[in-house]
Amino acid sequence: MHPEIIRSENFLRDALALIERSADTAIFERGEFRLGLSGGNTPKPVYEALAARADAREGWVFTFGDERCVAPNDKESNYRMVREALFDKATILPENVLRMRGESDPEEAAADYERELRARAGSSTIYRHDLLLLGMGDDGHTASLFPGTEALSETKKWVVPNFVPRMDAWRLTLTYPVINAARQVCFLVQSKGKEEMLEKVFSGKHDFPCARVKPTNGNLIWLLGE
Repeated sequence: MHPEIIRSENFLRDALALIERSADTAIFERGEFRLGLSGGNTPKPVYEALAARADAREGWVFTFGDERCVAPNDKESNYRMVREALFDKATILPENVLRMRGESDPEEAAADYERELRARAGSSTIYRHDLLLLGMGDDGHTASLFPGTEALSETKKWVVPNFVPRMDAWRLTLTYPVINAARQVCFLVQSKGKEEMLEKVFSGKHDFPCARVKPTNGNLIWLLGE
């Protein structure tokens, strides 16, 4: 499967259109829209623009691709960023926001989040995101799947704690089994400064963590801000 690469001159508009189309399809077909959120600076304006839309987000369920092991009000928290950009400003049911509890013991927090996803998955064998948003780091990491870390080899668990030596810190992250189960995965990347890394990823010759995202029965999109 080859990814769809969109080189966008209006990144915000195109990201919003993609999310809205995915939501319309999911709500129409299944009555629920499962949106996985990425942290970082790139998606923040997208979340703010979503919040500015007047329509309620009924039927939307929000999950997180990863989280730092910090309190939810910490400036480094992905949840805090999304809450301030989106949740506090939009009509969203609190029970439809599934937060990774970065303030808890990493092993317990990962197990708790997986249990929550499994409960939401119901009779399905895997939790399938309708749209999972991801980013790409300068080293090719995505979510909190960093080069050389143990989480890269996980094949059964959906959520794990992952120690990142270069940061001397623990993270919580989704794993490839649940990432690659998504109906649609979209990398949101601002190209400036990342051209060389993107070229390597698209060449197919490198095993960066982001290059291992390959939905088994879904679409893969790279939305690149030019």
